[in-house]
Amino acid sequence: MKNKSEDLNIKLLPFKIESNSRGRNTVNQYGVDMIKARDMWKESNKGSGVRIAVIDSGCDIYHESLKNNIVEVRNFTNEDNKNPNIVTDRVGHGTHVIGTIVANNPNNNIVGIAPSAQIYVLKAIEGNGLGKLSWVVNAINYAVEKKVDIISMSLGMGGSSDKLERAVKEAVKKGILVVCAAGNSGDGNADSFEYSYPAAYEEVISVGAVDKKGNPASFSNANLVIDVIAPGVEILSTYPNNKYEVLSGTSMATPHVTGSLALLKNWSREEFQRDLSETELYAQLIKHTKSINYPRTIQGNGLVYLAQVKTKNKKKN
Repeated sequence: MKNKSEDLNIKLLPFKIESNSRGRNTVNQYGVDMIKARDMWKESNKGSGVRIAVIDSGCDIYHESLKNNIVEVRNFTNEDNKNPNIVTDRVGHGTHVIGTIVANNPNNNIVGIAPSAQIYVLKAIEGNGLGKLSWVVNAINYAVEKKVDIISMSLGMGGSSDKLERAVKEAVKKGILVVCAAGNSGDGNADSFEYSYPAAYEEVISVGAVDKKGNPASFSNANLVIDVIAPGVEILSTYPNNKYEVLSGTSMATPHVTGSLALLKNWSREEFQRDLSETELYAQLIKHTKSINYPRTIQGNGLVYLAQVKTKNKKKN
């Protein structure tokens, strides 16, 4: 049932901090290798030039592994006296998500899926993990105005909203890929459905989570609109104050897919000699998946797997 109120709260999806300020070399950053992101780096120029809006709790924009990828920030919350230019991340969630997409630092091995992509930090969630629905809608509309290529959201609520749905549809209509975390209310039962919005909208790419062995995470929502799955258990990424933390949740799986789409966008431009539409890029994402032999209500089209990249045939002289 749709609620038309703008004052609804939308929140960060529950996530689990698996470690506390662990060293950057003590945990294997397996996600990049599991989805074979490196296989596409050369052909995609590591996502260079692709513009990604991350609507979340803000970001440590001065983090050693992120600062070179942040191109614009905007605060839509009441924090910091509503200063639009301050996006302090008091949760750590947004910084972690952004690191999974673009982290790059020659001094360590922490790397994002698309380490040359450009990030627009759009803060719509405050330090308590909550944000007004209107803030999220405004952030989506702002991303549309900025003509970004991808919007990534690891947040949600249990019910639908007319305003939220319209904003998502308008973004997709303008050719923007919208990627959202499926939710962490799963019970491990493929026939018991849990829905979170905006991930449940048909226009959205809804992302579930798997662990390092490729098994579905017990917390990952099952439903009829899951599109793909990606690594989301014990994910090592950036954290405020130049730290690195290990977190779990579909929130952590989502940026793996966001980064993959950035790579696919650049690769496909070279491959097809034109810019593909939102629908065509979604089709390429689905082509670059593999089944993990679980019901579609859990895995959707399967695990994102970029090793299946095929380059165009070169004419012989």
